[in-house]
Amino acid sequence: MRLDQTGWKMTVTHTSAFSLKATKLPDGFDSKTLEEVRTDLADNGVATPEGDDQSELAAIVADARAHGIDLSIVVLDGNPGHDSELRDLATEVAGFQHGTVAVFSDDWIGTTSDSISRVRLEWAEDKSKFTGGKTEQAAQTLVHRLEQTPAVSWTEITIVLLAGLVLTVGGLYWVKARRAGGPQPADAAPGPRTQRTEDPELAPAAR
Repeated sequence: MRLDQTGWKMTVTHTSAFSLKATKLPDGFDSKTLEEVRTDLADNGVATPEGDDQSELAAIVADARAHGIDLSIVVLDGNPGHDSELRDLATEVAGFQHGTVAVFSDDWIGTTSDSISRVRLEWAEDKSKFTGGKTEQAAQTLVHRLEQTPAVSWTEITIVLLAGLVLTVGGLYWVKARRAGGPQPADAAPGPRTQRTEDPELAPAAR
């Protein structure tokens, strides 16, 4: 694919990194460019700037697919204006590429998947960023973490929190019901009366 024609190749500048833009996709991506990405992905699940060696990334994709992760990789030169653009691009690619799509720039990664949860994807992304353009290293780290089970199961945490909430609400209801069923202060049986001894000096004078 001809990057000089599509404008896909990007160079990071202070202007592009900090300017606010209406578009959600990286510069140079349009329907024509997306179609070129689709064509490039067709043979080995990898789409890279023209001239890049895809063999190592293709091997990573093949290994991931052999372990049940239907992975596709798209690589950009440089970094876009905002890291969220990579996830938006991954979502666009997922419109024609099923499975898990990972878009890499020099330092960031954006992913989407029809089989892996967002929480797990972001957990896998954490260690795959800021590799300085070493996409093979970043992709291998991503796949390695996706093949693992996260140390923290957010489903289990949610269940525990919900159970704790139910127990708390139930406990408060029980305490309230117990108080409502008990004797009120006005209805309480009087205790033994104690004879008062008045101070003679304070007693009213007899008439």
